[in-house]
Amino acid sequence: MPDVKLSIAGRDYFVACNAGEEQRLLELGALVNATALEVAGGARGMTETRALLFSALLLADKLHEAGGTATADNAEPSAAMMQSSDILEGLATRLENLALRLEN
Repeated sequence: MPDVKLSIAGRDYFVACNAGEEQRLLELGALVNATALEVAGGARGMTETRALLFSALLLADKLHEAGGTATADNAEPSAAMMQSSDILEGLATRLENLALRLEN
């Protein structure tokens, strides 16, 4: 199982993925990074955990809006959208767990 290095908001993360999924994971990581930098630029003094949480929420909102614009001919979400949704849900869960640990 290959590891992919993602740089998110100035920090490196190594994420395991299935063979052949490396490029897609890099693309998703770039999207998360761009959103995290956008969030960090707009809120001074925000903790890393909160910045990543807001990034995940913004991306989830964009994904939700994109799903809401489907036509009757294309009502089923694409495989890429489902994969992105799964990744965002996993990130949100990890961020929530990290926030809980930091608060205690």
